[in-house]
Amino acid sequence: MHEDSLTEINALLEGPQGTPYEGGKFHIRLTIDEGYPSTPPKGVFVTKIFHPNVSEHGEICVNTLKKDWQKHYGIEHVLVTVKCLLIYPNPESALNEEAGKLLLERYDDYATRARIMTGVHAKPKGETGGGAENRDPAAGTAAVKDKKKNLKRF
Repeated sequence: MHEDSLTEINALLEGPQGTPYEGGKFHIRLTIDEGYPSTPPKGVFVTKIFHPNVSEHGEICVNTLKKDWQKHYGIEHVLVTVKCLLIYPNPESALNEEAGKLLLERYDDYATRARIMTGVHAKPKGETGGGAENRDPAAGTAAVKDKKKNLKRF
């Protein structure tokens, strides 16, 4: 919960194993308006992410937060749904058209870009790949710089 407002919830989602988001820690903000629980909360990724259903500004497109909302759903259901979206993206309702197109046409390129974005934006400083070879701070810094160079090419 946000200390100053009961209508704002900040959550941290861990990237699911076996996805390009694995190892990442993604900050999500849910905003609840006066219509809740009849209206869904608004969800935004605060952490930058390359995903078909997340705009460059972080807005999340998932039916649970729109037309399929049920007032008996709770915040936990919303967070589980968003985590499932990281496992099963939906390119047909893409807010990020580039990510949606890559997902459909060239999955390996999509996954590479999503991994790079995760490494640059969603991993704690000094933690780039999780392996023992990255425990040296100098090696971690070099790896992050390489990832940022690769990201600029995209």
